[in-house]
Amino acid sequence: MTGTPRPRTTTRDPEDLTRRLTAWLGTRLPGVRAVAAAVPDSNGMSSETLLFDIAHPRPPAPGLAGAQAPVACALRLAADPAAYTVFPRYDMARQYRTMRLAADHTDLPVPRVFWLEEDPAPLGAPFFVMARAAGRVPPDVMPYTYEGNWLHDATDAERDRLEAASVSVLARLHDQVPPGAADFLALAGTGSALRRHVAGQQGYYQWVVDGRPRSPLIERGFARLAELWPRDPGETMLTWGDARIGNIVYEGFEPAAILDWEMAALGPRELDLGWMVFLHRFFQDLAESSGHRGLPGLLCRDRVESRYARLTGHPPRAMEFHTLYAALRHAIVMLRVAYRRVHFGEIPAPADADALILHRDTLEAMIAGRYW
Repeated sequence: MTGTPRPRTTTRDPEDLTRRLTAWLGTRLPGVRAVAAAVPDSNGMSSETLLFDIAHPRPPAPGLAGAQAPVACALRLAADPAAYTVFPRYDMARQYRTMRLAADHTDLPVPRVFWLEEDPAPLGAPFFVMARAAGRVPPDVMPYTYEGNWLHDATDAERDRLEAASVSVLARLHDQVPPGAADFLALAGTGSALRRHVAGQQGYYQWVVDGRPRSPLIERGFARLAELWPRDPGETMLTWGDARIGNIVYEGFEPAAILDWEMAALGPRELDLGWMVFLHRFFQDLAESSGHRGLPGLLCRDRVESRYARLTGHPPRAMEFHTLYAALRHAIVMLRVAYRRVHFGEIPAPADADALILHRDTLEAMIAGRYW
C-alpha cells in the first residue's frame, strides 16, 4: 500500500463547509463560535466527518458543562452525492437514534449526540453533531499492522488488554440493549433478521454493479453462503455493524469512544464477531503480502470466540459462515470504492472486476474452505 494515493472521499470545499457550519450553529446558539475546524486525515469513505470546537458564554446544550471552555465536537455529514457515494442511502436520523439507544441502555462510551439536522439546506446534506473524545485510533492508512504506529509498537500485554476490552464492547452491547428496543433498525423483507440482512447485501451488490462489470468471485461467495447457511441463525439483537478496532478511540488501551454506527442493524451476534475478526485479518493479510510480519497474535479467531463466550455465556456459532459473510460484504464495499476511483479517473477500468478486490485471495480461500 506504500505510495498508493488515498482515494477521493469528497468533492466539498472544507472552508465553505466550515463557514456554513458556523452560520448554522448561530441559529441554535446565538453568539456561538466554531473554532479549529478541520477534516481528519482518516475521514471515512462513506459519511464525512468535521472536527471542531465550540465556545459560548453559556453551556451550549444539555450535557455540555464548562460555560467558557471550548467544547470538542465532531460533525457527521451524509456523503456528498456528487462523490460517487459508497452506499445508496445515508440515514443520519437512524444513526443518531442508534447512538442514543446504545448510550441510554449500555455502559459503553458512546459519544453523546447533541443535535440532529435533517434539512439538507444548511450544509448540503443531513448531519448530526456529537461530542468528540480524546484518544488514539488504530490507523487504516497505513494500517496498524505495519510498523511505525502506536499499536504496532505496543507490548504483547498491552495489545492483549486492547483485544479483551474490544471484545467486551461487543459483549456488553449485545447483552445490555433490551430485546425490541432497536426494532426501528429492522430491514425490509421476510424471514429471519439474518435472511433480511443477506438479502440487503445482495441488493447492495446489484446496485454497485449496475452499469459496471459484475464480480464472479462475489457471486460465488453468495452461492457458498447458501451452502453454509446456519441451521439456527441465533437470537436477533442490535449489532454495531462496523465492529472493528479502527472505529474505537482508545485512552491508553481501553475504549474511550465507540464510533461509526451507520451499518448498525438487527441480526445475530455473530455478525459483529465475524466482522471484527475478518477486518483484522484483512489488514494482517495486507501486511504479510507486503513482506511484513504484522500482528499475527492480535484478534485471533479462536481467542476472540472464547473471550466472547466467557463474557456472555454464548459460544459463537457458524463462524465459518459469518467470517465468509464479512469478507464478502467487505468485497462489495471495496468494489464500490474501486469503481469510484475509476469514475474520478484515479485508476483505469480493469478487464477483470475481481482484480479490484484487495482481499481476493482471502475470499477465494474462504469460499474453498481452506482459509482457517
